[in-house]
Amino acid sequence: MDDPGRVSVIIPTYNRGEVLERAIKSVLSQTYKNFELIVVDDGSTDNTSRILSKYSNKIRYFSKLHGGVSSSRNFGLEKSEGNWVAFLDSDDYWLPEKLERQIQFLQEHPDILIVQTDEKWIRNGKFVNPMKKHQKYSGWIFPQCLPLCIVSPSAVMIHQRIFNDVGVFDENLPVCEDYDLWLRTAYKYQIALIPEKLIVKTGGHSDQLSRQYWGLDRYRITALEKILTEEISTIQRELVLKEIIKKLTVLETGRRKRHDLPNIFAGKLSEYRSKLEACRKTSRTDG
Repeated sequence: MDDPGRVSVIIPTYNRGEVLERAIKSVLSQTYKNFELIVVDDGSTDNTSRILSKYSNKIRYFSKLHGGVSSSRNFGLEKSEGNWVAFLDSDDYWLPEKLERQIQFLQEHPDILIVQTDEKWIRNGKFVNPMKKHQKYSGWIFPQCLPLCIVSPSAVMIHQRIFNDVGVFDENLPVCEDYDLWLRTAYKYQIALIPEKLIVKTGGHSDQLSRQYWGLDRYRITALEKILTEEISTIQRELVLKEIIKKLTVLETGRRKRHDLPNIFAGKLSEYRSKLEACRKTSRTDG
C-alpha cells in the first residue's frame, strides 16, 4: 500500500458551537494533508452555522434535520469520497500527528483495514486516567469488545470496505451505536492499535448521550442479540451468551432496587441460560 489514498474526516455536531471550532482546527492542523473535512450539522439551534461559515473554503459543510449522532455519521459517510474514514466527535480533538501516524502504520501493515490510537481523557476540565476496563487491545479483539466499548470513534481510521461489508451505524440505537458497530467489525476483522495518545476525549458535560439514558447495558444487549444472528463461531456464540447473561443479571438487580421498571429481565435470563446450555452441548458434540 504505497499510497493509502485520501482520508474523509467526518465531524457530526449538534449544539456544540462552543467546542466545535477546536475540533475543526485540530483537523486542519494535521501534518498529513491528503484529507477532506466533512462537518454534518444535525439541526443545531446555537451559533454552529456562524462558526462553520468561517471555514467554508476549507471544509464540506452539510446541515440536516436532527436525527442523532448515528444518522449524522452515516450522512457523512454517504457524502465521503476518501478510501479511508476517520470520525471526530465535536467535543474531542486530535493531536497534530494523528492522521500521519495512522497512515504510516497502514503503509507498514497493508492487511489492516481499521486502526485506532490511544487517547487522553479530560473529565470536567482535568486530565484523568482511564480505568482498567477501558484498556485498548490490538488484533483479534472480539472477546475484549464484549463488556463495553473499547474502540473510540474519534480514534479510528477505517477503510470504506468494512462499511460495505458489516454496514454502518445503527440509527435505531440512541446510545451504544459505536459498541454495536465495533462488535460487527471485530468478529470479522483485526482492529489494530497504535499505543500513542494522539486524541483528547473530553467528558463530564451534561449533553453527553451516555448521561441521558439509564441502563446502557439494555442497548448493549440489543447489539449482542444482533451478533447472534451472524455466522459467528461456536466459541464466539458462547462468549456472547455469557455476556448477555451477565448484563441481564446486572439489569435485573437494578430493576429490583428501582421497583418502577417492567419485570422483563428475569424472563430473558432464563431464556439465555437455556441458550447457553444448548450452545455448550453443541460445543461438546463438535469437539
